[in-house]
Amino acid sequence: MTAVASRLTDLLRDVFDNDEIELSDEMTAADVEGWDSMGNVRLFLAIEQEFGLRFGASEIGAIKNIGELIAAIERKSR
Repeated sequence: MTAVASRLTDLLRDVFDNDEIELSDEMTAADVEGWDSMGNVRLFLAIEQEFGLRFGASEIGAIKNIGELIAAIERKSR
């Protein structure tokens, strides 16, 4: 697991109050209880704060799964 994936796992567990969440590249919002539109807002706010990044609405909408989210965070962190 990469450092980004590890930090993201902690964020998802915190935002969705579920210590049993295990990330996979194919995981989507549908796989996580409570990951609805408001959950997505809370998650991206946490990601932006944790990683010191900003995501535009179009960027968020284009991300289809956890693998793409990790790649986007890594790309923006360079």
